Amino acid sequence: MANSDSNHDGTGLSTAMMNDEQSNFKLPAPPTFLSKEEEREYLKFRLAQAFRIFGHYGFNEGVAGHITVRDPIKPDCFWVNPFGMHFSLIQPSDLLLVDHKGKIMDESGPRRLLNTAAYMIHSAIHIARPDVLCAAHTHSIHGKAFSALGVELDMLTQDTCAFYTDHVLYNDFRGVVLDAEEGQHIASTLGSKKAAILQNHGLLVATNSIEATVFFFIALEKACQVQLMADAAARGTGKSTVKITPEDALATYKVNGSFSAGWFQGQTEFELLEAREQKSYKSVN
Repeated sequence: MANSDSNHDGTGLSTAMMNDEQSNFKLPAPPTFLSKEEEREYLKFRLAQAFRIFGHYGFNEGVAGHITVRDPIKPDCFWVNPFGMHFSLIQPSDLLLVDHKGKIMDESGPRRLLNTAAYMIHSAIHIARPDVLCAAHTHSIHGKAFSALGVELDMLTQDTCAFYTDHVLYNDFRGVVLDAEEGQHIASTLGSKKAAILQNHGLLVATNSIEATVFFFIALEKACQVQLMADAAARGTGKSTVKITPEDALATYKVNGSFSAGWFQGQTEFELLEAREQKSYKSVN
């Protein structure tokens, strides 16, 4: 696969959606903060929302799964869910602040149980990728099923093209990730890309915002579902799926595959959650 890192921060979606000169509409932009303390509070609120979005989609599997966000005050630490708490219940005050050695910091919530796998995988990614703010890994149904095939995604749809040359297959399953070496192997395999299919395990997405990570994780899960369905239908009819050409896949990726495109599209999930819960960051601060 070619390295697509240079397009992560592209503005393809913005270019594709530009309005004529008569329009006063402006695309939303990421928030700015008066202090690192304010940024921390916002990121914690947004991270807790991300867990509840994942819970709504049914991405939880018992106590497995985690999303992490790099702390703006202590960049060698990240916020993570407490071990054993359902995604749908998580609030900002529940989150743990953990350093890259696995130490739970004083700013953490009262339920100070850390998932070892969360620490091993996410610490390695946050150390290796300074550009990553947020990383997510869960055992979602279609992601798990597709991971058992031991292959990367085919470019079957416009939406799947968001992962063209920007995802990898990690095919070295060793059971539950309980040692630093495997976490490092996962981070090394991920490289500069935004997504990984962990064979016999699940999905992993890492980007520069919570919103982009949430959107691309949902999109990756759906891409796995689509390919499972399309491959099964093709076999049942004696046909083969039609793949998008590399040229068209790349052109599509430049529109819908960048971090900025993911951030913009991720807004819809958070807006829906806020409408459902009748609670936003502004309403509680």
